[in-house]
Amino acid sequence: MKIQVEVKELKEGKYAIVDDEPCIIKSISKSKPGKHGSAKARIDVVGLFDNQKRSIVGPVSDKIYVPVVERKNAQVLSISGNIAQLMDMGDFTTFEMTIPEEYKERIKEGEEVSYLTAMGKMKFDLR
Repeated sequence: MKIQVEVKELKEGKYAIVDDEPCIIKSISKSKPGKHGSAKARIDVVGLFDNQKRSIVGPVSDKIYVPVVERKNAQVLSISGNIAQLMDMGDFTTFEMTIPEEYKERIKEGEEVSYLTAMGKMKFDLR
């Protein structure tokens, strides 16, 4: 799911969709309007799922899509190699996710973990 907002309403730390990828906004810089144009904004973002840096430049009156990012909790049912089978604690659906290398020691069977979901993609959110 996604909603549409104007560029001037965006803030650092919030989310935006750039190149069909949900991203977190790292910085926003706005310029003053010139003699023949409107104010412009440069937005630097990092992909939520692929960690790629991207940037967009455009008028502050343009509209941009913002993903609906949800933080959910799940219980780890089983671990097989680098695949974890999880059960969502809200609606009790089961699904599988690949465990990233940096989280191998932190994810254990029977424990609760949090994860992010946006635009049909999921990733672990361990802080």
